[in-house]
Amino acid sequence: MRRRVVATGGAVVLLLLAGCSDSGTPGADSGSVSGSGEPSQTAGPATTTVTVPTGPPPAAAAALGPTGPGTAKPCQGTAIPVGKDPQSVIDAAPESTVFCFAKGVHRISRTIKPRTGDTLGGGAGVVLTGSVRLTGWKRSGNAWVVRGALPAAYPLKGQCEDNQAKPCQRGEQVFVDGKHLTRVMRRSDLKPGTFFGDYAADAVYVGDDPDGHQVELSRTQTAIDKSADNVTVTGLTIEHFASRAQGGALQVGRGWKVTGNEVRWNHAVGIMVIEGDGATLSRNTVADNGQLGIGQYKSAGVRITANLVTRNNTDGFWIADWESGGIKSTRSSGEVSGNDIVANRGIGMWSDIAEYDRRITGNRIRDNAADGIRYEISYQALIDLNVVENNGFGTGRGSGGSLWDGGGINVNTSADVQVRGNLVKDNRNGISIQSRTRGDGPRGTYVLTGVVIEGNTVVMADATATTGVVENKGSPTKPGAVTFRRNSYQIAGSPANRFAFRGRTMTWSQWQQAGFDQDSVTG
Repeated sequence: MRRRVVATGGAVVLLLLAGCSDSGTPGADSGSVSGSGEPSQTAGPATTTVTVPTGPPPAAAAALGPTGPGTAKPCQGTAIPVGKDPQSVIDAAPESTVFCFAKGVHRISRTIKPRTGDTLGGGAGVVLTGSVRLTGWKRSGNAWVVRGALPAAYPLKGQCEDNQAKPCQRGEQVFVDGKHLTRVMRRSDLKPGTFFGDYAADAVYVGDDPDGHQVELSRTQTAIDKSADNVTVTGLTIEHFASRAQGGALQVGRGWKVTGNEVRWNHAVGIMVIEGDGATLSRNTVADNGQLGIGQYKSAGVRITANLVTRNNTDGFWIADWESGGIKSTRSSGEVSGNDIVANRGIGMWSDIAEYDRRITGNRIRDNAADGIRYEISYQALIDLNVVENNGFGTGRGSGGSLWDGGGINVNTSADVQVRGNLVKDNRNGISIQSRTRGDGPRGTYVLTGVVIEGNTVVMADATATTGVVENKGSPTKPGAVTFRRNSYQIAGSPANRFAFRGRTMTWSQWQQAGFDQDSVTG
């Protein structure tokens, strides 16, 4: 097949003059396609006109705009004063009441359980905290100690970056004047900026003199529970809750609307949607949580849109492969759109295990330590029009630079996934497609099939960055399972060996000879 490239305005048009057939090879179209999507009817050599992207998607020029309590509408309803137990006020009112938290710090000692149709509202300066103040410090050698604040022992779970000492498994955090201290697992390791919790002795040690400072310990696990349907949460700052691994400071249920909140500095997940069909999360700032910004589990039709999700995984959960980072969803469906998912210590957006009917669109996903987007052992997704930039450069247990470690976008043993019109720029790798042996799911065996990579701009500036398909011996990629077409590659330096298939690295020419990107361009 001969190719002629013609520049026309803001696009590159490829005129493909068919003189041979590429049918039967991975990634090849089965027939000639005109610009209208119909077979060409012209006499003589068939001519195909294909537009390859030369500019970024609209998300690259879009601005998220304000998020957090400043975007919430003023609250008018039943007041919850500072110092009053919120649950007592809620229980005394009928269902579907609007409750307005007064400006100030509300120390939540028991989880709030709203009723069907309730609204929990606030505004700028309304803070719900799960912490208690620590006083009565005593000098103990080169440290300071207070006793009587820690909970009784509880079951531990979660995989940590440090899988020997496992510091991420404990839920309690310590803050000095609002600054988060780092947990150490031995008293002998104490130094300024750290704390040690001795649960057997019920003692908290810090490495800085606390005199004249406000020291707080997060102790309540959950701020608001998914106790009823169709609840609205808006205008609240939710911080310092000792949520356990995979648990949320804010637990969201069916039909909830969570908008204009700031959820920060909680130990595990900031906002966790659990069996929350039809929930909507919008205009929230979800930042600096210990494990994950937003989680979703067994929840259909959820919309996560226009949120700022940043700097999550502050407590050392495993960066490469255990629910750390920006957003993770499991056994769910819905839309993740228009979010800024930035600088999380883990994966930016991760769909994992039996996801379905998922759309990930128009997000700006950058500077995350692992994959920008990972779609793993799941079904039917559209990943389109995202800006995925500078992800995957984190170091630690299980991190690395091969396609097995992922890329800007990673599709892992999933079916019927379309990756279209994204800008995938300057990530550790470009696009990584993985075929592994992963067993069965609710919609059949997890297998790599029906994956289409089309119309993307892939910029690989790093000399080691690659794009391609990797497979294990038990799950070879079947012919036609993966299609690359109409993409634009911008490769710094030599394009040699920047693609991979069947266990070998390839030049651009070899990649095309293998049947991929027949109507794509590189430069």
